[in-house]
Amino acid sequence: MTKRSGLCAIALATLTATAASASDPESCATVRFAEIGWTDIQATTALTSLVLEGLGYQPETLLLSIPITYASMQRGDVDVFLGDWQPSLAADRQPYLDDGSIEVLGINLEGAKYTLAVTTPLAEEGLTDFADIARFHEALEGRIYGIEPGNDGNRIILELIETDQFGIGVFELVESSEQGMLAQVERLVRRHQGALFLAWAPHPMNERFDITYLSGGDDWFGSDYGGATVHTNARAGLAEACPNLGRFLSGLRFTLELENAIMLRILDDGLAPDEAAREWLLANPEILDDWLGGIETLDGQDGRAAVHAHLGL
Repeated sequence: MTKRSGLCAIALATLTATAASASDPESCATVRFAEIGWTDIQATTALTSLVLEGLGYQPETLLLSIPITYASMQRGDVDVFLGDWQPSLAADRQPYLDDGSIEVLGINLEGAKYTLAVTTPLAEEGLTDFADIARFHEALEGRIYGIEPGNDGNRIILELIETDQFGIGVFELVESSEQGMLAQVERLVRRHQGALFLAWAPHPMNERFDITYLSGGDDWFGSDYGGATVHTNARAGLAEACPNLGRFLSGLRFTLELENAIMLRILDDGLAPDEAAREWLLANPEILDDWLGGIETLDGQDGRAAVHAHLGL
């Protein structure tokens, strides 16, 4: 080998090593999350954002409705959505999968559920199935409590009412917000009155109230009492343009216990989502080993060490 060819080989090896150790380009620094007002998504978005800060990224959170979230991802105005509940959001998501404007990076939560529930005293009186709802019109004052307008669960209820499924065409959907709905349920419980409302797990409502999930809604909310998985969505091309970020987002896995613990601190103790997320991570740092295996900082340094330093671990 000549001196010139030897120098070229060294230079090529140096460039290859540099390329291998380099992380995402600076254009990937800002990561825009959609957050839709659900406490579980507040919790997971706060957790993810805190870790990304430690990795040198600059997460931003935008409060949007579900339809606006997907339209914004299509336009490239939102990068990531951690709250794709399936199958309930299937109709919302599918057009954007069809046109290739979003990608599903993976499942971040298993074992979730989402359907209608009642306060248990009503269940003990016989309201345990969607087919029973119509018989309890008077006890329920003709009301079904939902969350924010435009939500997928609300739309399912509206379709049930409009098409008079299960004989509930005479019912009214009361739309408000997650917090508004839960406050109304709490008022009814204090008055020893029954309530029919959207319910899901993970959520502290399952500990706060004695509730019973209704059977019989499989064709509308999915099988096994609205059994669900929650997926991570990204705008098309994000993972390719930002491979380190894409690997991190694709590897995120949450648990029911994790989300319940953080939501409890947000809802019952009044902590801000970022404060509750930081508290939980400080108490459970071992999860970072799973999330950060092979992940680097934005500028190519050891990701796990950087996040530990950022958290003061």
